[in-house]
Amino acid sequence: MALLMGHAEWVSDRLAALPEAVALADGAMLPICGVPHRIRHAPQARGAAWLLDEELHVTGAPEFIERRVRDFLRQEAKRRLGALVVAKSGLIGISPKRLTVKDTRSRWGSCAPDKSLMLSWRLVMAPTFVQDYVVAHEVAHLRHMNHGRQFWALVDELTPHTKTAIAWLRAEGARLLRVG
Repeated sequence: MALLMGHAEWVSDRLAALPEAVALADGAMLPICGVPHRIRHAPQARGAAWLLDEELHVTGAPEFIERRVRDFLRQEAKRRLGALVVAKSGLIGISPKRLTVKDTRSRWGSCAPDKSLMLSWRLVMAPTFVQDYVVAHEVAHLRHMNHGRQFWALVDELTPHTKTAIAWLRAEGARLLRVG
């Protein structure tokens, strides 16, 4: 407690600098592939959730909106990022053992020694060039389980977006963590 109190101003400044939280509720704006989409509650419609004209339509009772939006984003991440993984791993001739989409707070993706890939579902909210970079980065780990020169050369072969995506993640990544 003494440590916290001794750094109270720093803690306060860090908390104040956090992006505003975005609730997954009717009328809220949330990015999908970097494009803002409004959540629209369609209580009488069927189909759980779908995209139409830069809106995410969500069916059912109001208390289910948050879960249905989160489920939609996870499924959309698995679909979009999965297609990128297949394409990029095909370029290097190494397939991952499996792809898992999770809600992580400390990393956008990882590659385990058994060649299993993990990606954050929150990446589906990032622009496509960021998704392309993160997938390229993790796929490159299928061949090089380090961050050496050969690894970065392979990343550069797999995507032209390394510098801009890293800069975007540093500047905007925290916003994705504040959604939901």
